[in-house]
Amino acid sequence: MVHASKIKVKSYMKMADLIDANPNLLLMLQHFNIDFRVSDQTVMQLCTGYSISENLFVGIANLYNGLGPKAHPLFTRDDLVRVIEFLKQSHDYYRSDKYPQISSYIRQLQENHSAKELKLLEKFFNDYFAEVLEHLDYEDNIAFPYFIHLLKEKKSDSFRRELYSSIEYGEHHTDIELKLKDLKQLLLKYVKIENDLDLRRRLFFALYELEFDLYIHSLIEETILIPAGVSIEQEQDA
Repeated sequence: MVHASKIKVKSYMKMADLIDANPNLLLMLQHFNIDFRVSDQTVMQLCTGYSISENLFVGIANLYNGLGPKAHPLFTRDDLVRVIEFLKQSHDYYRSDKYPQISSYIRQLQENHSAKELKLLEKFFNDYFAEVLEHLDYEDNIAFPYFIHLLKEKKSDSFRRELYSSIEYGEHHTDIELKLKDLKQLLLKYVKIENDLDLRRRLFFALYELEFDLYIHSLIEETILIPAGVSIEQEQDA
């Protein structure tokens, strides 16, 4: 796992150079469903080829590079639809990639060692990921369909507002990456096993990668999706 590079992304920069400085950007490309074969394209050329606004792409890339969001980012409705698609892609990554990978590493450690703490580790992670799946299902089945409906509306819909709102989603929203810190502390301080450094390192890297991407996932929702939803609701209700 490589930490964010703190490089401020500009449209004229070459995507290959940015990835080399911060491989975490590969995750961002995957969530945008962009092929990693970026050749010598600049950010602007890549965005044009995939019909993504530079404003949105650069904004999210800078989050992956460890830079905070703009104070008042301006995104179009098409941008926000793309944000929801991005978040859905990240859900697939958590469900089908990181969870099976981390579970597999923990099972391998259990096969190699008899430490009772490993059972606790497995239960902690499974319980945690059950919470994550509940959160993802809530977003897929309730929050995202609401935002898609909101973005397609042309006028106020009082029936919609009685059922749900961006504020309600914000109140329900949780930072699902935080408990991973406890899991890492459990591994670093309390699980009494020796050797298997290669396997343990891969487990740590997988946990750090998951934690980092979940953090960005939450940032995108809190700084882009929810404020935009509130703004659109206020505009429609005016």
